[in-house]
Amino acid sequence: MTLRVKFLLFVVIIHAVLLVLAAQVMRTNAPLFVGLEALLLLSIGLTVQLYRGFVRPFQLIAAGTEAIRARDFSMKFVPVGQQEMDQLIGVYNHMIEELRKERVTQHEKSYLLESLIQASPAGVLLLSFEGRIEGVNPAAERILAQPAGKLLGQPPAHLPGDWGPALATLTSQEPRVVQLSGLQTYRASCSHFIDRGFQRQFIVLEELTQELIQQEKKAYEKLIRMMSHEVNNSIGAINSLLQSFHYYAPQLTPDDQTDFREALDVAITRNTHLANFTASFANLVRLPPPQLQPTDVHELLRSIERLLQVQVTHRRIQWQQELATAPLVATLDPLQLEQALLNICKNALEAIGQDGNLWVHTSLSPPSICIENDGPGIDPQVQRRLFTPFFSTKRDGQGIGLTLIRDILLQHNFRFQLATQENGRTAFTIWL
Repeated sequence: MTLRVKFLLFVVIIHAVLLVLAAQVMRTNAPLFVGLEALLLLSIGLTVQLYRGFVRPFQLIAAGTEAIRARDFSMKFVPVGQQEMDQLIGVYNHMIEELRKERVTQHEKSYLLESLIQASPAGVLLLSFEGRIEGVNPAAERILAQPAGKLLGQPPAHLPGDWGPALATLTSQEPRVVQLSGLQTYRASCSHFIDRGFQRQFIVLEELTQELIQQEKKAYEKLIRMMSHEVNNSIGAINSLLQSFHYYAPQLTPDDQTDFREALDVAITRNTHLANFTASFANLVRLPPPQLQPTDVHELLRSIERLLQVQVTHRRIQWQQELATAPLVATLDPLQLEQALLNICKNALEAIGQDGNLWVHTSLSPPSICIENDGPGIDPQVQRRLFTPFFSTKRDGQGIGLTLIRDILLQHNFRFQLATQENGRTAFTIWL
């Protein structure tokens, strides 16, 4: 039974008693009867006022409770002129104002945090209480090369490639470094926050590629410059002396002259090769900034095909160009990109060896170049060391070809990938 019902029941009983008493004295004492009737009317009037005074706070409390339940913190009450009621209204209005301010502040903080996460260059994986991926930001989609639809709902340990094993044992005390294809390097770290009283985890993926490459270049740039300078100075002087020794050949016996000249020529040739060897390393660290201009990429690819035509014919390799129907024009340095594409194609021809196929594809959406070959695939152990300076699988390789390609493409801010695909072809893809 509610308080309102109890009050009404009490009022009905009291007034019923007053009516019975008035009926008893109506015939015996008329003046008392009139007084009782007046008292009854006054009591009814006071009861109505009391009822309204009691019910109004209940109505306000019910309306305020419903507003709080509906999360409507904009509803306030106007004072009615009653001291007790106005105190209640004042307390409610103050409480609802504080709740409104707190809600606005929380919404602003949440919106700021969400905006920062969405705009962050670092990838963020938000995990559920069960440890499954519940939220990803655009950077995480780019780093993992997977759309959000494929990432949501699966544990980090089930991510493809090297990500799964690296994140499977990730703890908040031990960040992990993940290196992909010898180029992209990332640091994965784990932390947690409190959600509704329970702990939830999130993973942050930070790209370290550019930072490590800059540190790497600083480490070997000074050394290469010094070595190149010293070697070139010495070789120039030595070759000059060796050339001068040819004048002494006529002073030798005819039988010794041939051997003497051959020895000088061999020494000069070896010195020249050494100079060219060091010059190639020096060119690597002297790569100038790209001179960007609108360039027809298809024309660059056609010129490279003409340059390598003799070698392609000699190796009996089928060069197949599958270019986009419309011109592919990009803003780049044509000389640098031509050098990079030439090195890529040469590496593909060397991988094929004899009697193979090389495909050159271009696409307009997104603008990209893909150079494929059907030679032997890349070993997984080698895949991890690709683009590492001075690393080569060739017997006489210097290990600077892919490094030069890497530096040219990074200076252009082009994404790229070299990997053996599921169809067995090895593809070098550049996204312009």
